[in-house]
Amino acid sequence: MHMSAAADTPEKPIAAKVLVIGHRGACALLPEHTLASYARAIADGADFIEPDLVMTKDGVMVARHENEIGSTTDVAAHPEFYARKTSKSIDGHAVSGWFSEDFTLAELKTLRARERLPQLRGTLYDGRFQVATLDEIIDFVALESTACGRVIGIIPEIKHGTYFRALGLPMEDALLATLTAHSYTSAAPVEIQSFEVGNLKYLRSKLAGGRHGNIRLLQLLGDADQQPGDVIAAGGGLGYAQMMTSVGLRDIAAYADAIGPNIRTIIPLGPGGALAPPTPLVHDAHAAGLEVHAYTFRPENCFQPENLWLGDDPRTFNEAGSMVEIRAYLDAGIDAFFTDHPAIGRKALCRR
Repeated sequence: MHMSAAADTPEKPIAAKVLVIGHRGACALLPEHTLASYARAIADGADFIEPDLVMTKDGVMVARHENEIGSTTDVAAHPEFYARKTSKSIDGHAVSGWFSEDFTLAELKTLRARERLPQLRGTLYDGRFQVATLDEIIDFVALESTACGRVIGIIPEIKHGTYFRALGLPMEDALLATLTAHSYTSAAPVEIQSFEVGNLKYLRSKLAGGRHGNIRLLQLLGDADQQPGDVIAAGGGLGYAQMMTSVGLRDIAAYADAIGPNIRTIIPLGPGGALAPPTPLVHDAHAAGLEVHAYTFRPENCFQPENLWLGDDPRTFNEAGSMVEIRAYLDAGIDAFFTDHPAIGRKALCRR
């Protein structure tokens, strides 16, 4: 574990309570971003559920990990939509398929979700669930909160904010308006996340004055060799490597409450695929006043350090390995974590 520079003591979280975040729901068990996946995450003890948000053609926010929907819906099986298959440049990357912004909400509602990783997680639930809107998710979480007798937070991610703004479909004000319109999200914990920088700074200015004291902001961080999408669009030089330095973290603290780094930037993999010693990232973030909400823990062998594998099949479900891995990161002082299997995350947290 990382020892702080100031004292010979382990790094501790600065959050009052370490949170379990249901990554896209409980997507190790059910197709991601469906109400069923969110329901399972809540039942399994998640403190927050995460809807990634993209826009429809008619300006409705829906939950999909990407605006390319061919990999997570049955759109390819709908002959009436075949002609909409196309290629686009999304944040500097060429992507082919079908895109949310080319469909109205009514059209998306005729589709059904399917498993994004079928070879790993099966197809048992394909075709059963609709694409959910943010409004539907908030209403659902409000009902679930009442039913289970505890407050459940929502941690929406604005996907490709600059891209959608250029299409005339900006999400930032629409998101704030939706959150304000629902009585549940006017009081329950909300944390808005983005891999971009400018939209979080804009949201910070809109949140000034304390009208939305329940809303916090999370700066997501990509790989060290990558840049935020809005920086790429503007031709800027800022990259995630610079943002993860002590100076960069202090800059983030001026507009965000937490960072969301990849788990391997906190504890990298060393020789032989085992966990190496922690980097200074958690300590430096805490020193800047930022919580660390790490992503993503997954229960299959292929996502875990090789020395924790159960057998030699990368597809094997490995709860014990996941728990060991999560506990190592908890010992490194993280304040919250995203997991595809919230029940394992909750168990790892309770058994520390």
